[in-house]
Amino acid sequence: MLAKTVPPLLAQAIHPQAQACAACPVRDTALFGVLGQGSIRHIYAGIDSLALAAEARVYARGEPGTAVYTVRAGIVRFQRVTGGGERRIVRLAGRGDLLGPEALLQQPYADEAVACTAVQLCRIPVNLIDRLAQADPGLNQELMRRWQRALEQAGAWAVELSSGVARQRVLKLLAELARLADGSAEIWLPRREDIGAMLGLTVETASRMVSQLRREGVMTSLSRRCAALDTAALAAALRAG
Repeated sequence: MLAKTVPPLLAQAIHPQAQACAACPVRDTALFGVLGQGSIRHIYAGIDSLALAAEARVYARGEPGTAVYTVRAGIVRFQRVTGGGERRIVRLAGRGDLLGPEALLQQPYADEAVACTAVQLCRIPVNLIDRLAQADPGLNQELMRRWQRALEQAGAWAVELSSGVARQRVLKLLAELARLADGSAEIWLPRREDIGAMLGLTVETASRMVSQLRREGVMTSLSRRCAALDTAALAAALRAG
């Protein structure tokens, strides 16, 4: 994707993060997309750009929430451990999504956030958002929309991906991974134990379902963590289910 043209006023800014924010390819779809250039000039000093490797932790469950995060690239999972010691993955987030909105209410993070792939994030302190929201009411509305979207995604995950027969759960997960791939036919392929933790399946069942879908041509493994989807075959399999 081509980077945006940086407005002349920002091109002259001393701090390099100002230009990075202005040229960010996901700014229109990310939290600060509602802000005008006048506001953008004042946010760069408080924002940190982070690059994390796969399996690196973004934040821990119960950790004091002091910042929210925007995903510029990659996939992040939210997970928690049940009272019985079982790990469950409760949601995935991708490009443009907001992580940790509970921090805006001075609440601790509800889930552990972990990078599934290499990820690029913007870390935005809560006190910076508070200042900007006072000056720009549109930001509050955008925050509410994004929080509502996160709630809807979590609800859909619980209903759609954690119920029904194993085959349908895996097919619906592939459809979600295709959505996170932003139109690419190549998707991130989770480990079998992660598929089990996402869908409430045993590792053996998850592995059997993946192997079956490979034989049917719905997906083709390209590497250990990458697969190509036949979207037409996936849609047909979902309809048949």
